Amino acid sequence: MPDAVHPASCARADERPSPAPVLRKPAIAVVIPALDEAANIGAALASIADRACAVVLADGGSVDATVSIAAATGALIITAPRGRASQMNAGAAALPDGWDVVLFLHADTALPPDWDLAVARAVAGGASWGRFDVRLPSRRRLIALVAFLINARSRLTGICTGDQAIFVSAAAWQQVGGFPPIALMEDIELSARLRRLAGSPASLRQKVASSARRWERAGVLRTIVAMWLLRLRYFVGESPDSLHRRYYGRPR
Repeated sequence: MPDAVHPASCARADERPSPAPVLRKPAIAVVIPALDEAANIGAALASIADRACAVVLADGGSVDATVSIAAATGALIITAPRGRASQMNAGAAALPDGWDVVLFLHADTALPPDWDLAVARAVAGGASWGRFDVRLPSRRRLIALVAFLINARSRLTGICTGDQAIFVSAAAWQQVGGFPPIALMEDIELSARLRRLAGSPASLRQKVASSARRWERAGVLRTIVAMWLLRLRYFVGESPDSLHRRYYGRPR
């Protein structure tokens, strides 16, 4: 029999004792940074269903139908300076009062069924932050191996990527001060800060489905080498702005 769960709500209602064992479901808010993601945003929003107490889409200046698609679902739309870190920080700041956990969902990523229960169980177990495993839907078998290695590396190092739908408790989010305002590697730096603050992340086995377009477009081996070189350059002190130019081929 599945656990009984309180419904999510950012505005908490009075709780009454229940004779059945109850997993207290925290109020989970979702923030989605987006830029011209009309092809993907519908699936991301649909995967949230009605399981979040609030959904904020932080748009970086889309010129396609991203905003109208999100608005039709009832998501709160805000405009933020372009860049995932600034967009996610602005989205979190726009959330209504009362949330317990914020989950950051990339616009090309879909959550698994019962994602909220997985987060609730992690938080009930004492986790202050965490992430999901990732899968990269593709016909290329090598890309499935890439996903396996991403998850294994994350489990070993405690470093999470944005593709894995990072979630953070309200207390930890406030203490860590949000994503660092840098052009690239914001997820790596946030993970490092959260590890120092709250220990290792909850590494959930449920899988989010994240777009494999980057790997398919640039090639698997080429992308792997490029990502590792970027991380190496970051760890030895190259600036995020310089890394952004290397990765995107343009200034921030």
